[in-house]
Amino acid sequence: MRTLVVGDGALLVEVDSADEVAALHAELLRRRDAGELGAVREVVPAARTVLLDGVARPRALAARIAGWSLAPLARDEGPLVTVPVRYDGPDLAEVAGRWGVGPREVPGLVGGIVFRVAFCGFAPGFGYLTGLPERLRLPRRATPRTAVPAGSLALAGEYAGVYPRSSPGGWQLIGSTDTVLWDPAREPAALFAPGVRVRFTEAGA
Repeated sequence: MRTLVVGDGALLVEVDSADEVAALHAELLRRRDAGELGAVREVVPAARTVLLDGVARPRALAARIAGWSLAPLARDEGPLVTVPVRYDGPDLAEVAGRWGVGPREVPGLVGGIVFRVAFCGFAPGFGYLTGLPERLRLPRRATPRTAVPAGSLALAGEYAGVYPRSSPGGWQLIGSTDTVLWDPAREPAALFAPGVRVRFTEAGA
């Protein structure tokens, strides 16, 4: 782990993988909630970093974190959200072909994975989900779409995600869901939050 003090009250911790981010984020939340970190207002994970904001003594905390040895998160650790999906995406056939299977086999492959929300961004309610095996990872589309429908289940690189609202995007679209990912009237507004596990089931199956 590499730590960087940012200003007078923030600390950035850089690690090497999404799994390390998940483990560090969970450990920081656990220790903060137990009162072991002093004043820490926010803990925000990203692709390879975790930002701590509102830190009373960032340099002292940086020295402590540098000495931690983190165990990977257990596969069953964290709340589980189940999202029903219709496998009707415009890129389904192409994705299946790249995977060397038929389109009807894609729901089983995706449904057999328990994803984890690594971090959120891009749009309110959009979670970057990790867990795709190496053999199922695909590049972004060469030409992004100007509008991706809300509820689209998409893949790109090591991530899966569900678009919470219509927006431009270049990910591979394999399905759709009616599940509401972002609702300001709901508490919490975001269905996906860092650390949450996600399983996709085939709607109507």
